[in-house]
Amino acid sequence: MYPAELVMPMKAELTDNGFEELLTPQAVDETLKKEGTTLVVINSVCGCSAGTARPGVLLAVAHSEKKPDRLATSFAGFDMEAVQQLRTHLLPYPPSSPSIALFKNGELVHFIERHMIEGRPAQMIAANLADAFEQYC
Repeated sequence: MYPAELVMPMKAELTDNGFEELLTPQAVDETLKKEGTTLVVINSVCGCSAGTARPGVLLAVAHSEKKPDRLATSFAGFDMEAVQQLRTHLLPYPPSSPSIALFKNGELVHFIERHMIEGRPAQMIAANLADAFEQYC
């Protein structure tokens, strides 16, 4: 598990911008079963990927006409049980952090894995999400 002093500023980057923390398996299940769309970010300490994933997500949410009904996040290597439960909803995709998932009425409709984040600027991630929001939200 990562130390809290390392994780908290990275968590705050999303929670300070309206993302609800999913800290327990129950919170994951209750949030994902709600009607409508839910964007979930599996946050990470990975500097190169998470360093563009978080800004990309924030850009997409701030600048898209259509937006998810709910914004949520769990932190890999810190919110261990919640992330483990979240990953059961992401099957058949393998564990990936950071990653970004869009659910509609509890069903996974769009997923951005770490390998799709690595080496890409925040603007490219935001554009990918904006297209998904347009299609599903």
